[in-house]
Amino acid sequence: MEKEDFINRLIQLRINKGVSARDMSLSIGQSPSYINNIECGKNLPSMTGFFFICEYLKITPQEFFDTETKSPTKARELSDAVKGLSNEQLDNLIALAKSIK
Repeated sequence: MEKEDFINRLIQLRINKGVSARDMSLSIGQSPSYINNIECGKNLPSMTGFFFICEYLKITPQEFFDTETKSPTKARELSDAVKGLSNEQLDNLIALAKSIK
């Protein structure tokens, strides 16, 4: 993942969470401009900082880098919701998802 892709992914996930860069920075124990500096390309987080960002967003590092999944928390919620469904129910859900897509 290139730096620009990292920045865009962070912005996307932060906006999905509905939080400002300043509030996110303060919530992870950083200066008010921490996330803004990352999003502007001035800095990149340390590994520890990246893990704090993922924890704050309630996603795994793998989910952060999975750019095909626009909202990893919603995808995980859906995955949890389908556990225990019958094959017929799953087929119906798959058909519905394909028709929406």
